[in-house]
Amino acid sequence: MSTSTESAATTPRAVGSTVRLLSILVIVAGLIMLVAGAATWFTVQSQLADERITVSDDADWFAGEKINGPLTAYSEAEVIEKHALEASGGKTYAEMDREDPARTVVMNGSFLRASLFTSVVSFGVAAMAMGLGVVVMLIGWALLAVSRQLNAVASPAAS
Repeated sequence: MSTSTESAATTPRAVGSTVRLLSILVIVAGLIMLVAGAATWFTVQSQLADERITVSDDADWFAGEKINGPLTAYSEAEVIEKHALEASGGKTYAEMDREDPARTVVMNGSFLRASLFTSVVSFGVAAMAMGLGVVVMLIGWALLAVSRQLNAVASPAAS
C-alpha cells in the first residue's frame, strides 16, 4: 500500500502516533472535567451543609432533612415560595405596593429562593461536567484503541 512518493507523515505509524497523542490529550481533558465537576459538587454540598438549614416541616418532599443537595435545596425553595405567597396574599414582590409591610418578607423570600436555585443549578452544571468528562474519556479510550490498530497495521510494513 505504501509508495515511495507517500510522505512519512501519512504512514499508518505516523497517523497512529498522532492519534495516540490526541487520545491521551482527550483522556486528560476528560479527567480534568470529571475532577472539576466533582470538586464543584462537593464544594457546593459542603457550603450548603455548613449553613445547617433543614427543609421546612410543611414541605411536600424531604421535610425535616438537612439541605445538602439539589433535591433538598429545590424542595426548600418551593416551601419558601409558598410561605411568601401566603404572607403577601398571593402576590409576588413585583405586584405588591411599596408601602405594603409584607413586601420585605416577600423580597427576602425571593432572595433566599434565588440562592437555593443557584445551588441547584450549580449541582446540575457539576453533574454535567462529570458526565461529559466520562464521555470525553471514553472517546479518548476509543481513539487510543484506533491508534493501537494503526500501529499494528504499520508494524508488518516496517519489517
